[in-house]
Amino acid sequence: MVQSHRLPKGGRVDRTRPLSFTFNGRTVEGYAGDTVASALLANGITLVGRSFKYHRPRGILTHGADEPNALLSVDRGTGRVDPNNRATVVEATPGLKLASQNHWPSLEHDIGAVNDLVSPVLVAGFYYKTFMWPRSFWDKVYEPRIRAAAGLGVAPDLPDADRYVHRNAHCDVLVVGAGPAGLAAALAASEGDARVILADEQAEMGGSLLHETTATIDGISAAEWGAQALAALASRPNVTLLPRTTTFGYYNHNHVVLTERVTDHLAQPDAKLPRERLWQVRAKQVVIATGAHERPLTFADNDRPGIMLAESVRVFLNRYGVAPGRRIVFATNGASAYRAAADAKAAGLDVTLVDTRPEAAIGPERALVAGIPLLAGHTVVGSTGGKALTGLIVAPVDSAGKVGARRTLPCECAGVSGGWTPSMHLFSQSRGKLAFRDEIDAFVPGTSVQAERSAGACKGTYDLAEILAEGWAAGRAASGATGTRTFAATPATATGFKPARVLPTDADPKKVRAFLDFQNDVTAKDIGLAVREGFQSVEHVKRYTTNGMATDQGKTSNMAALGILSELLGKPIPQVGTTTFRPPYTPVTFGAIIGSARGELFDPIRKAPLH
Repeated sequence: MVQSHRLPKGGRVDRTRPLSFTFNGRTVEGYAGDTVASALLANGITLVGRSFKYHRPRGILTHGADEPNALLSVDRGTGRVDPNNRATVVEATPGLKLASQNHWPSLEHDIGAVNDLVSPVLVAGFYYKTFMWPRSFWDKVYEPRIRAAAGLGVAPDLPDADRYVHRNAHCDVLVVGAGPAGLAAALAASEGDARVILADEQAEMGGSLLHETTATIDGISAAEWGAQALAALASRPNVTLLPRTTTFGYYNHNHVVLTERVTDHLAQPDAKLPRERLWQVRAKQVVIATGAHERPLTFADNDRPGIMLAESVRVFLNRYGVAPGRRIVFATNGASAYRAAADAKAAGLDVTLVDTRPEAAIGPERALVAGIPLLAGHTVVGSTGGKALTGLIVAPVDSAGKVGARRTLPCECAGVSGGWTPSMHLFSQSRGKLAFRDEIDAFVPGTSVQAERSAGACKGTYDLAEILAEGWAAGRAASGATGTRTFAATPATATGFKPARVLPTDADPKKVRAFLDFQNDVTAKDIGLAVREGFQSVEHVKRYTTNGMATDQGKTSNMAALGILSELLGKPIPQVGTTTFRPPYTPVTFGAIIGSARGELFDPIRKAPLH
């Protein structure tokens, strides 16, 4: 298959090392450095899965661990089949066999899509009311069918052929996240003799610096600054770098658990190496620098394949050299999407920008999109297409929320941005207390309980210079030293947005399906139904609607649902509260948890009755 959507130049992939794998039996070409998601998009493949309940066509939404749609079964050989892998995390390697999930008989023609036709019946909580009678049917009919339909992938039935190990480690400072804040923190913490571990879930450390093409830090490009920082850290004997390592649990006494993917990226791994290594780290101090998650916009049919997060479009363009579409419409309620639109224009793509804010509310980011058609004061009321996006339906909206005449903007891809949500999962797991900041419409780390500190976007700081300074200060403090440092980052980061729970529409809200949780098919009106049913606790609403209960744990849906619930209850968001953030942060294999304790090495722990 030809890489029809690969840009002629750019990206960090190695074009001298081509590779291929299969997706549903079709050959997909890519390069070393691709993820499965970037390779699929490079080959023009946008339909990658079906949603859980309605079996609606779904495409790639994000570029990282928060991906709710592109969950694939990965076959690396006999005894090495894993379901529910995020295509945005799996590295493209030669010979992989990938398959989409949750459909029959095929991805393109799924008989389960009949559920979408009867969606008015299959509303949130329908199973609590439907399978009540006759009572005898529960054991023989209802439960077996529900269990057969539950889940997405198919669990493997062969023994796991891989090996997994555990490792214990101690350090003075553990830095979680190797973006700009994490790199600055690790540099500052390791200047003395403090033992520092820097862990990042991506194959290449650098975070947002890896797709930043225009910013400079202290007079050099952001990417070069990141490379120099990593080189300095690698040269220090008191620093341990752990790429491909996800920090998924924060427990008592600064006991932090990480899982390292050791060989999944290797086509022919050394038989002596484990597939994964579970790190149990005891850290004197922890610096959390895990960034933030972009929010989608909520409007009718916002789940079509081709609708992606704006920053993810930017990542695929700049880091992987892939154009998710030749005609792209960016829709936003804030400033950050302007950078993505500018980069798409620079890549030679046909770009249009839609902003829900009126012209007067748009700040200096306006200069970034000179020459790009901008529809200010417009809302998105829907999308067109079936298994692929063909257009966004937009309309002007006035200050009173009145929607004007519709028009359709043809496009193959839409980059949407509804603001940002700091990733405070690990902070919450540490039992820290959250605080709500109205100016960024988000919860941020508040009162700490353990010896940790947060820095950067996970703390609600979005300006690059401030992120670096905050990371440096956190690293110095964690190592027991003092001092600050300023960084000259240009241009100034475009920040700020106008919160929007559900975009204004001229359609009947009762008939609009605007999705919040893409994997579990939870819509905005499902939240309203839960409130009408008498549920007011955010935890009860979560369980009734299943919003945030998918494998992504609501990373892209929680704040939108909280905002809607807040408006329906007439309470401010801090009073509504948040759901509980439980480990693991992302799914972890059973093999990593069990380690070597299986077969002849399985040694159950025996305790006395009085223990």
